[in-house]
Amino acid sequence: QVQLMESGGGSVQAGGSLRLSCAASTSGYTYSWIWMAWFRQAPGKEREAVAAIYVRGRPVYANSVKARFTMSQDNAKSTVYLQMNSLKPEDTAIYYCAADFSRYGREGAWDEPEKYNFWGQGTQVTVSS
Repeated sequence: QVQLMESGGGSVQAGGSLRLSCAASTSGYTYSWIWMAWFRQAPGKEREAVAAIYVRGRPVYANSVKARFTMSQDNAKSTVYLQMNSLKPEDTAIYYCAADFSRYGREGAWDEPEKYNFWGQGTQVTVSS
């Protein structure tokens, strides 16, 4: 009923930029999304929240990416983006799109994976020095 598809990953040098996209496709699902988020996971590390956006609100960011990354949504609310600037080797990870599709929002904070009931497959971001 809901599919999230990430794109835009790649390999860049430190200081470069990438823009990730997450397209949400729905088919007769009861609810729209309330929160959309980006998570990332590096080898040997736990999944980490990067940014999230409320359907009528402003993005929130992890401290590690604040001032470098910008999350946004299109006017149709079907696609969200993550503009990543000034990339660092520490940003290397698989980046996942996640969504909370519900009426009022599922239980949990924006940075808790359990909050989100749909996930994309991930897109690799590699930053070399």
